[in-house]
Amino acid sequence: MEVAIVKYNAGNIYSVESALRRLGVRPLLTDDAETLRHADCVLFPGQGEASGAMRYLRARGLDHIIRSLRQPVLGICIGQQLMCRHSEEGDTDCLGIFDADVRRFAPVNPEDKIPAMGWNEITHLHTPLFDGLSEGDFVYFVHSYYVPLCEQTIATADYVLPYSAAIHKDNFYATQFHPEKSGRVGEVILSNFLKMATVSSTLQTPNP
Repeated sequence: MEVAIVKYNAGNIYSVESALRRLGVRPLLTDDAETLRHADCVLFPGQGEASGAMRYLRARGLDHIIRSLRQPVLGICIGQQLMCRHSEEGDTDCLGIFDADVRRFAPVNPEDKIPAMGWNEITHLHTPLFDGLSEGDFVYFVHSYYVPLCEQTIATADYVLPYSAAIHKDNFYATQFHPEKSGRVGEVILSNFLKMATVSSTLQTPNP
């Protein structure tokens, strides 16, 4: 199975590569259009700032490539936010894959520290991405912006207010948290994504 990671100016990409290697996968870090289109699945991770990331993607045509992908795609952290319609961070128009706008946390109480950083539970789990997990399992977050709850929400977290810990539309999945930093739970999520990619690749392979 060919697994590709989108190469762009975002931090934390190599930790995703390391997590996949622990699962026995040797991913390819690439910004080549044909390589991304022909991979069995694509991961779009990263940490960074939305407007700068979108400028980089547009300058290299990666915005069109990512939107055109038909295999399973998993966005992580800023990858999730960039797959939405618009972000308050830098007043940035994003990829528009998900019908949601990214908002900045507005603290309500003195203990509400921004960025939200650390372990938090996820609930209301949907889709095979979370097979084998339980309501209230903990994953690791680092973020100042969030995706509000919407029709495409497949997991919920609560910090300041309930928000989308993960979203899904067609072949696109995305998590605000970092599965590559979330221990056993994160490994299960990444394994589930790879299994979905295997099934998708099998269905798309013509019979001899």
